[in-house]
Amino acid sequence: MHELSICYEIIKSVEQIVIENELEKVSKITLEIGELSTIVKKYLLDCFAPAVENTMFEDTIIELETIEGIAICNGCTTNFNVIKNNGYCPNCGIRDMEVISGKEFLIKSIEAY
Repeated sequence: MHELSICYEIIKSVEQIVIENELEKVSKITLEIGELSTIVKKYLLDCFAPAVENTMFEDTIIELETIEGIAICNGCTTNFNVIKNNGYCPNCGIRDMEVISGKEFLIKSIEAY
Protein backbone atom coordinates (compact mmCIF):
# COMPACT_ATOMS: atom_id res chain seq x y z
CA MET A 1 0.00 0.00 0.00
CA HIS A 2 1.78 3.11 -1.25
CA GLU A 3 -1.02 5.44 -0.16
CA LEU A 4 0.60 6.03 3.25
CA SER A 5 3.79 7.30 1.63
CA ILE A 6 1.66 9.46 -0.66
CA CYS A 7 0.00 10.98 2.44
CA TYR A 8 3.42 11.81 3.85
CA GLU A 9 4.39 13.51 0.57
CA ILE A 10 1.16 15.53 0.59
CA ILE A 11 1.88 16.65 4.15
CA LYS A 12 5.46 17.54 3.23
CA SER A 13 4.32 19.64 0.25
CA VAL A 14 1.56 21.42 2.15
CA GLU A 15 3.84 22.03 5.12
CA GLN A 16 6.30 23.81 2.81
CA ILE A 17 3.50 26.06 1.54
CA VAL A 18 2.42 26.77 5.13
CA ILE A 19 5.96 27.79 6.09
CA GLU A 20 6.54 29.92 2.97
CA ASN A 21 3.26 31.79 3.50
CA GLU A 22 3.54 32.05 7.30
CA LEU A 23 0.22 30.30 7.84
CA GLU A 24 -0.91 28.79 11.10
CA LYS A 25 -3.64 26.27 10.32
CA VAL A 26 -4.77 24.23 7.33
CA SER A 27 -8.48 23.52 7.48
CA LYS A 28 -8.87 21.61 4.21
CA ILE A 29 -6.80 20.02 1.46
CA THR A 30 -8.52 19.16 -1.82
CA LEU A 31 -6.87 16.59 -4.07
CA GLU A 32 -7.64 15.67 -7.66
CA ILE A 33 -7.09 12.00 -8.42
CA GLY A 34 -7.41 10.48 -11.86
CA GLU A 35 -9.55 7.39 -12.07
CA LEU A 36 -6.76 5.73 -14.09
CA SER A 37 -4.08 6.51 -11.50
CA THR A 38 -2.68 3.80 -9.26
CA ILE A 39 -4.05 5.50 -6.15
CA VAL A 40 -6.90 3.81 -4.32
CA LYS A 41 -8.97 6.64 -2.86
CA LYS A 42 -10.36 4.56 0.02
CA TYR A 43 -6.84 3.59 1.10
CA LEU A 44 -5.65 7.18 0.83
CA LEU A 45 -8.49 8.33 3.08
CA ASP A 46 -7.79 5.49 5.52
CA CYS A 47 -4.09 6.44 5.68
CA PHE A 48 -4.55 10.18 6.09
CA ALA A 49 -5.61 10.24 9.76
CA PRO A 50 -2.69 8.10 11.00
CA ALA A 51 -0.26 10.08 8.82
CA VAL A 52 -1.27 13.41 10.34
CA GLU A 53 -1.67 12.26 13.93
CA ASN A 54 0.07 14.64 16.37
CA THR A 55 0.86 17.14 13.60
CA MET A 56 -0.54 20.54 12.70
CA PHE A 57 -2.74 18.74 10.14
CA GLU A 58 -4.54 16.56 12.67
CA ASP A 59 -7.84 18.47 12.25
CA THR A 60 -7.44 19.03 8.51
CA ILE A 61 -10.21 17.76 6.26
CA ILE A 62 -9.13 15.96 3.11
CA GLU A 63 -11.42 16.11 0.09
CA LEU A 64 -10.96 13.98 -3.02
CA GLU A 65 -12.18 14.86 -6.49
CA THR A 66 -12.07 12.46 -9.42
CA ILE A 67 -10.65 13.29 -12.83
CA GLU A 68 -12.28 11.12 -15.48
CA GLY A 69 -10.13 8.72 -17.45
CA ILE A 70 -10.56 10.01 -20.99
CA ALA A 71 -8.80 8.65 -24.07
CA ILE A 72 -8.78 9.42 -27.75
CA CYS A 73 -9.21 6.51 -30.14
CA ASN A 74 -6.26 6.12 -32.51
CA GLY A 75 -8.61 4.64 -35.10
CA CYS A 76 -11.44 7.15 -35.35
CA THR A 77 -10.33 10.00 -33.02
CA THR A 78 -13.38 9.67 -30.74
CA ASN A 79 -12.88 10.83 -27.15
CA PHE A 80 -14.31 8.37 -24.61
CA ASN A 81 -14.31 7.37 -20.94
CA VAL A 82 -11.93 4.44 -20.60
CA ILE A 83 -13.54 2.96 -17.47
CA LYS A 84 -17.15 3.19 -18.66
CA ASN A 85 -16.22 1.58 -21.98
CA ASN A 86 -13.80 -1.06 -20.64
CA GLY A 87 -11.05 0.46 -22.76
CA TYR A 88 -12.89 0.00 -26.06
CA CYS A 89 -13.85 2.86 -28.32
CA PRO A 90 -17.67 3.13 -28.26
CA ASN A 91 -17.64 4.38 -31.85
CA CYS A 92 -15.50 1.84 -33.71
CA GLY A 93 -14.95 -0.86 -31.07
CA ILE A 94 -11.15 -1.01 -31.17
CA ARG A 95 -8.86 -0.87 -28.15
CA ASP A 96 -6.14 1.38 -29.55
CA MET A 97 -6.09 4.64 -27.66
CA GLU A 98 -4.05 7.41 -26.15
CA VAL A 99 -5.03 8.45 -22.63
CA ILE A 100 -5.49 12.22 -22.39
CA SER A 101 -6.68 12.52 -18.78
CA GLY A 102 -7.24 10.45 -15.69
CA LYS A 103 -3.71 9.60 -14.55
CA GLU A 104 -3.27 12.85 -12.61
CA PHE A 105 -2.68 13.31 -8.92
CA LEU A 106 -2.72 16.96 -7.87
CA ILE A 107 -3.12 19.13 -4.82
CA LYS A 108 -5.97 21.25 -6.16
CA SER A 109 -6.39 23.62 -3.24
CA ILE A 110 -5.44 24.34 0.35
CA GLU A 111 -7.70 26.26 2.70
CA ALA A 112 -5.56 27.83 5.39
CA TYR A 113 -5.16 30.89 7.58
